[in-house]
Amino acid sequence: MADHGITAPLLSSQSSNQVVLTLSDDDSDRPSAQSCAGNDNPQFPHPYQSNSGETLVESDNPFRLLGCEDLYVSPPATVNPFLNDTPNVDGLYEWLKIVVCLPIALVRLVIFGLSMLIGYLATKLALEGWKDKKNPMPRWRWRLMWVTRMCARFILLAFGYQWIKRKGKPAPRETAPIIVSNHISYIEPIFYFYELFPTIVASESHDSIPCVGTIIRAMQVIYVNRFSAESRKDVVKEIKEIVTDFVIYRIEIRARRASCDRFPRVLLFPEGTTTNGRNLISFQLGAFLPGYPIQPVIVRYPHVHFDQSWGNVSLAKLMFRMFTQFHNFFEVEYLPVISPLDDKKETASQFADRTSRAIATSLNTVQTGHAYGDLMLYMKALEAKQENPTSFMVEIANMDSAFRVGSKEALEFLDRFLSMNPDPSGCVQYHDFLRVLGLKACPLSEAIFSFIDVEKSGIITFRQFLYKSSQVMKQPLFNQACESAFAECGNGLKGYLVEHELLNFLRTAIPGWKENEVHELFVLFDTDKDGRVSKDDFLSCLKKNPLLIALFIPHLQHKNLLGDAVPLEEIV
Repeated sequence: MADHGITAPLLSSQSSNQVVLTLSDDDSDRPSAQSCAGNDNPQFPHPYQSNSGETLVESDNPFRLLGCEDLYVSPPATVNPFLNDTPNVDGLYEWLKIVVCLPIALVRLVIFGLSMLIGYLATKLALEGWKDKKNPMPRWRWRLMWVTRMCARFILLAFGYQWIKRKGKPAPRETAPIIVSNHISYIEPIFYFYELFPTIVASESHDSIPCVGTIIRAMQVIYVNRFSAESRKDVVKEIKEIVTDFVIYRIEIRARRASCDRFPRVLLFPEGTTTNGRNLISFQLGAFLPGYPIQPVIVRYPHVHFDQSWGNVSLAKLMFRMFTQFHNFFEVEYLPVISPLDDKKETASQFADRTSRAIATSLNTVQTGHAYGDLMLYMKALEAKQENPTSFMVEIANMDSAFRVGSKEALEFLDRFLSMNPDPSGCVQYHDFLRVLGLKACPLSEAIFSFIDVEKSGIITFRQFLYKSSQVMKQPLFNQACESAFAECGNGLKGYLVEHELLNFLRTAIPGWKENEVHELFVLFDTDKDGRVSKDDFLSCLKKNPLLIALFIPHLQHKNLLGDAVPLEEIV
């Protein structure tokens, strides 16, 4: 009798070689990969072949030579940290409340307007003739700004914040020169202006806002360009200078018993944008790179009927809803100061992680990999009238960590994906994928599409498209492959390509291509539309469409122009 113990194999050795598994595909046009059995070189399985038996591509993964192995693409997050809970007025209670509060709203609007006007005039007077913006504001100017700060409290009153619940206290400047806070609405900057009058880091676009731009200039604001690495470095440098100057000044004046109040602390919102407060998104490192003690502060907006987060609600609509509430609840909690670890070398990222965990714990929430770039992806998908724009968010912080792909590159890939005409579910079909990339239907094109289609469903999502394109683009051999491909296309004799040269070269990868079929691809490479492809055009096109490098890999491999593939785990 056969042994049926738990250690016994399910199939005996005598029968295992007789088992055959056959998978059928209803799509008769989809090519099948050849069996790998008997292949002397297991790194490159048997090639795809055309109906005539011509070799087309070395593997079902056309990017294996670059080091691209199978990559798990995580499913999209089920939460949208930017979504307002109550974007519309729902329910009889809310409508009745709005009607009853309309006279109150008119009074609040007047208070808001007068407060803005008085605050603006006081700030203009405080800034008049002041050119030395690098040093602390002179005391008489600083005292004059108290008028604006009191106006800020009246603005909060106009928005329905008659009282504000506080827990804990702000630490002295010498203990924690930097404060970080979660960011939910435009209310927090107004509150912190009134409460702390700090130096803030803000987007350059805020400077042009009427009245507000003048007021934040009085806070000696540090401007940052979100998409400029150089600008972010300058911000860190300025934060260091402000804090260092404060420390030196404190030491020098201690003997003279002078006040330190002239030097503002620095306030940053490390999330970089507003959220709905139910999740904490990834932190930018600007507040943590200087290496100074930080006091985390958390804000909450308890509500039942009206979500006060900015989210996907217009500013005018959110202000109107605030004006027409009896009272809006606002809570502030100052957490214990967090200092860099002295006993071991701690990176800015680790420092940020400790701080974010402290904030997330106090908020009783979790931190996601979303960032400001995800909000931009969401808004672009919304503008494109996609039915589920949330599915286009990819958690940019995770993408940046894995592939060094930031918001700007992700937006460019989204533009490309949207031009493929996604269906209502946000998925792209094979023929639309070929159309945008200028490819013809063939086994190599199928292999490229299959490389993205990790679920083998016959459709691709933006998340899959971005992950796989980024994986190819960030391989160490990618740039070398692009350079070699251009040199081989033009035989290294001139600095540009014409259409027939590109056609002749590509026929080594896809035999049978005709001139009219390669024209769309040539137009894609000819970015300046001058009838020829320069080296800059060629490299720029491949960077925007990294999947197209698969067209050149067979020839480069044949000429042995690329080194050994690099395992994925050594890259990510």
